[in-house]
Amino acid sequence: MSLTIPSPASGTGTSATIDTAPAAGQPRTYQVRTFGCQMNVHDSERMAGMLEDAGYVPASGEHADVVVFNTCAVRENADNKLYGNLGMLAPVKAANPGMQIAVGGCLAQKDRETILRKAPWVDAVFGTHNVGALPALLDRARHNNEAQLEILESLDVFPSTLPTKRDSVYSGWVSISVGCNNTCTFCIVPALRGKEKDRRPGDILAEIQALVDDGAIEVTLLGQNVNSYGVEFGDRQAFSKLLRACGEIEGLERVRFTSPHPAAFTDDVIDAMAETPNVMPQLHMPLQSGSDKVLKDMKRSYRSTKFLGILDKVRERIPHAAISTDIIVGFPGETEEDFQATLDVVEKSRFATAFTFQYSKRPGTPAADLPDQLPKAVVQERFERLTALQDRIAAEENARQLGRRVEVMVTAQSGRKAEETHRLSGRSQDQRLVHFSVPEGAEKPRPGDLVTVTITEAAAFHLVADPASPADYSLRRSRAGDAWDRSQADSCGAPAAGGVSGAGGGKGGVSLGMPALPVRRS
Repeated sequence: MSLTIPSPASGTGTSATIDTAPAAGQPRTYQVRTFGCQMNVHDSERMAGMLEDAGYVPASGEHADVVVFNTCAVRENADNKLYGNLGMLAPVKAANPGMQIAVGGCLAQKDRETILRKAPWVDAVFGTHNVGALPALLDRARHNNEAQLEILESLDVFPSTLPTKRDSVYSGWVSISVGCNNTCTFCIVPALRGKEKDRRPGDILAEIQALVDDGAIEVTLLGQNVNSYGVEFGDRQAFSKLLRACGEIEGLERVRFTSPHPAAFTDDVIDAMAETPNVMPQLHMPLQSGSDKVLKDMKRSYRSTKFLGILDKVRERIPHAAISTDIIVGFPGETEEDFQATLDVVEKSRFATAFTFQYSKRPGTPAADLPDQLPKAVVQERFERLTALQDRIAAEENARQLGRRVEVMVTAQSGRKAEETHRLSGRSQDQRLVHFSVPEGAEKPRPGDLVTVTITEAAAFHLVADPASPADYSLRRSRAGDAWDRSQADSCGAPAAGGVSGAGGGKGGVSLGMPALPVRRS
């Protein structure tokens, strides 16, 4: 589907043709704003890569010549968030007629013409299947002075073949598949991203090798249902084979993946995790509900007993594994008994962290038409009980880390209190967030370097390590830290002299493993 829609500014006077782009010889600047999941974060890296390949440069000031919104459609407030942001940009664009705004991603795939009707100052709308069209759509909109809408119904080019501007030099996302073959009644993703399409193993491993060659020491494998990888070419053990193949890549120290589906999570994957040294002792396993009745209504093809059995097997093979999850509260028809079943499973599961969501209707999903939609007050009250339980469990599980020696990969992002505590931040092998201090006289690490420290304090959402002396602090400078130094020099920043140069170091970075999402979602 490809439409050209006249801009409301067309034919209304000279203001429609004023171009406030930079003077001749000066490149146009861009900014990509991302909402949603890890797949969206990775898609945004593709968008940035294509724009830079087309001659755009990242915006360093307050306003960019091109602002791209990469949207999510999973939650009800996604629409409000997008249109609120577009509304705030309307007067900015009115004052800068040469500015362009583009909207892509899942909400664009879903809403299509609605976006241009509600926000006629938008210049380009594109969907999940034609990310590669972005630069051309912007060029056409500017040349024709008309808004461009292009939505494809199936994948145009596999996104990993597109240019990429990585948000982090020390870790990277690698898509192994796109789309989803499941029919969960609450989820709109299959309608927006299509059926699962798998990349060939050689292409995936080549991309990982290229990342490692550039200095990355960590990768996160991405898929809507990452462990169903191989379904398209008929290999049921393709994912476990891929994990083991990652273990053969020299210089790759940390491998993570997200998100698997419990129904397709098999013992060969657990074995591969346990037996491949660079696959981290961390697992994100979406529960969604602990009630078998609700799971059936959700069309989640597993039950609570199977879910708990998977966790038992993982912990038997990988005793120190940290397990996280997703949970939806207030699904239509959920009774107090159903909710209590969820609390019971959460208590038994001992999750390190949980991403908890209040159910919201998504037009186009079967669940939106189910009877017995719950009142907001009931959902809110249950949500608060669930988060209180999980907060307690997370604090207890973190308390068990006291006294443990952990290896932490230093990130470019620091904690909110970093200025007063003088602590740096990073992720342990099991993905826990660790704020640590550097003993006086000890060498400071760079983002991408690895430090080994002893945990001295524990809270629900982070750990603290304050070494008593240099003897309790070990630094291993890494190729990733070297890559960070090179990236700072390339961006005209001074190489980090053994320390973190601020949040993201001008890169607008993404945290390791998974994006830094809040634990609570209302």
